[in-house]
Amino acid sequence: MSKVDRVKEKIGWYKVLFGILIASAISLLAWLVNNLVVLPTWQVLCGVTGAVAVCGGVVYVHFYALKLIDSLEDL
Repeated sequence: MSKVDRVKEKIGWYKVLFGILIASAISLLAWLVNNLVVLPTWQVLCGVTGAVAVCGGVVYVHFYALKLIDSLEDL
């Protein structure tokens, strides 16, 4: 398998991971909004921490995939 094909395959896997992280972030944020009034403070803090972590993962995967896409120009 050539290097270009390997990079394209990695980008494909990152697209899948990106979609899963986006769905997780949306679901977690919707759960927080729906249950914000009835949840104890510690659960709200855990939910917000998890949402920030998942959103950070989304940003990281996005920029890493863009870096891989830009590296295709050099190959």
